[in-house]
Amino acid sequence: MRILVLGSGAREHAILLALKGEDAGHALFAAPGNAGIADDATLVPDLDPNSPADVTEYANTQAIDLVIIGPEAPLVAGVADALRSRGIPVFGPGRAAAQLEGSKAFAKRIMDAAHVPTGRAVRAQTRTEVEAAIDEYGAPYVVKADGLAAGKGVIVTDDRTAALAHADTYLVTGPVLVEEFLSGPEVSLFFVSDGDTVRALSPAQDFKRAYDGDAGPNTGGMGAYSPLPWLADDFGSEEAFVAEVTRTVAEPVIRTLDAEGTPFVGLLYAGLILTDAGIKVIEFNARFGDPETQVVLARLSSPLSRLLMSAASGHLEDEPAPTFSSDVAVTVVLASEGYPESPLTGRPLGGTDAAASLPGVHLAHAATAVQGGTLTATGGRVLSVVATGESFGQARERAYHALGEITLEGSHHRTDIAARVAT
Repeated sequence: MRILVLGSGAREHAILLALKGEDAGHALFAAPGNAGIADDATLVPDLDPNSPADVTEYANTQAIDLVIIGPEAPLVAGVADALRSRGIPVFGPGRAAAQLEGSKAFAKRIMDAAHVPTGRAVRAQTRTEVEAAIDEYGAPYVVKADGLAAGKGVIVTDDRTAALAHADTYLVTGPVLVEEFLSGPEVSLFFVSDGDTVRALSPAQDFKRAYDGDAGPNTGGMGAYSPLPWLADDFGSEEAFVAEVTRTVAEPVIRTLDAEGTPFVGLLYAGLILTDAGIKVIEFNARFGDPETQVVLARLSSPLSRLLMSAASGHLEDEPAPTFSSDVAVTVVLASEGYPESPLTGRPLGGTDAAASLPGVHLAHAATAVQGGTLTATGGRVLSVVATGESFGQARERAYHALGEITLEGSHHRTDIAARVAT
């Protein structure tokens, strides 16, 4: 197939690596891509991934068989709607269904209609409303931007002043959600949907805080691992957990969106928390998560292209459940100095070839470019080091060995990714 992937991050690189690894002769294109993606796909750097007209025109003139939308912005911009109007298969929900991520208030309404378990929340439009809500729910305080915020619109804090300051930052552009704090381990679970049928992928856990021990500010994600062997402690097996979430969360949400005339065709990302009162949804995203995609797809053993094309064309019921390797996967994100507050960019990046040559290791580039013949870091999260192994101990050793080969002045990474499951 001729496949176009929209986006420029490690998530999109992971998708392309999975497609390339099928060895099916796919012609792969990426817009705009990055320096790492350039080794695995043909870049279309001048194509604006957020322009419905431009993407549709390119896909039509280049005879693209499938468009895969990576980040959230093109979804909210309606790129998928434009492609579908021209009969071009696209993996990604339309603008209306993408509100599941684009508006946390919309997501809460859908969960309520679908009887999906989640925390209480108040949609606040003024500082006075925020103050009333956080005082009602008490500490720790949870305040979220209602719209898209690149994974950084959430604060969880015991500091009332910090919670209000966070709300003030986002109230200038729209409402915020104040939620009750939910306690327990978090799980990310992806579902592929054709608007009716859903197929679950393997669970993962990511690490949002910038520093070891879950210290520091929230980020877009500093690492992840898959599978989650500790799920067996409460559910008997990972498979039983996945079955329960499919039945109580994914299927009711997909049915509700379909009944409202906004069918969800694409990747439903369920951010879950395992509380003493059971599984609850923290949030939904309308696309593959980063960095969880890097570990989930590293273990996928059935063809990703067939799965996504079946969803895009409305025939997912004919597609068997995806299968996964028994190997485990760990990814650690290398970040620029100052990330997430004020990342310092433009610095040379070295040692990537040596890192990628290690057994069981590959790199998913997030923010890289070749400038003046030198590989350069161009953003906060620079790349994901992904390692697989027969055990988490082996995968972690491989990942951190690879990180030791990479040089980037001032860079930082967490050293405790998957440490819990490696003991």
